[in-house]
Amino acid sequence: MTNTVSTVPEAIPEKLIAAVAAQSTRSISSDFPILAEALLERYGTSADGVILYGSCLRTSDLDEGIADLYVLVDDYKNAYTRRHLSLLNAWLAPNVFYLEVSHQDRTLRAKYAVITTAEFEKGAQYWFHSYIWARFAQPSRLLYARDEKNRQRIFNAIAHSVITFLSSGGKTLENNAFTVADIWTRCLMLSYAAELRAEQETRARHLATLNLNDFTQLTETAYPVLTEVFNYQPESGTYLCRNTAATRRLALQHWRLRRWQGRILSVLRLSKATLTFSGYLEYAAWKIERHTGVSVEITPVLRRHPVIWGLKVMWQLLRRGIIR
Repeated sequence: MTNTVSTVPEAIPEKLIAAVAAQSTRSISSDFPILAEALLERYGTSADGVILYGSCLRTSDLDEGIADLYVLVDDYKNAYTRRHLSLLNAWLAPNVFYLEVSHQDRTLRAKYAVITTAEFEKGAQYWFHSYIWARFAQPSRLLYARDEKNRQRIFNAIAHSVITFLSSGGKTLENNAFTVADIWTRCLMLSYAAELRAEQETRARHLATLNLNDFTQLTETAYPVLTEVFNYQPESGTYLCRNTAATRRLALQHWRLRRWQGRILSVLRLSKATLTFSGYLEYAAWKIERHTGVSVEITPVLRRHPVIWGLKVMWQLLRRGIIR
């Protein structure tokens, strides 16, 4: 449901991999390794890597926030003792779980996703939907890697995410000169619309501005494999889009398809998460209200039928014009 033939070149610029590695290994709050250690105890020898991303990476606030983590495993059968979790993960990756760790009179919380390293690599380069590559084009930290081989696999996948993100989003842009902040803002907005997420352009612009140095470095180092989409203008530091009308029309059509595919996938993942994530409906309702102002009541009937709840949420967002 999520795979397609990639149009992204397989060769990754070495400077891009180096930039990803440098950004992924920067210092972080000492709280995050505590969560990673708890996950390694849970997944043992099946764990290939643990990655941190999302808003808590930016704020380092785990007293009010919930960390977003990915656990990369070698095989779903090795990762789980319950067969249905393995089957669910293989059917529609990733599985999403909730974690709490008591540490020095504090409770550290995380939402974490489980996916095989091989599927993570496919998601970064080959998936039609932006679920993986839009997330990991953005800043992340590698908290753990089993060995150097897996470390390089993860860095390569993140580098592919950057290329896929900029290529897929860049092909929708008009034939004008764009700053790095403009490119990333437009690409982020496309990825938001492809899921049941309602962040506004101000949110995308804020992230592009906040991470401008990193995004500038990633764009510059990815540029050698993006010359069909962009033409760098050194005198102004901008990127001139060189899309043909046919290229842009096809790219926009792809993003429209991603929006509809994303709605289906979001409802399915929401439904699946109710089997793995205690309190997921409350978490989802809180996050939707925080980003959109839309309050969605979780009635006993809807709690028993999470697919209906997910459809109701989507309908309310559509009706109010928050998603289109």
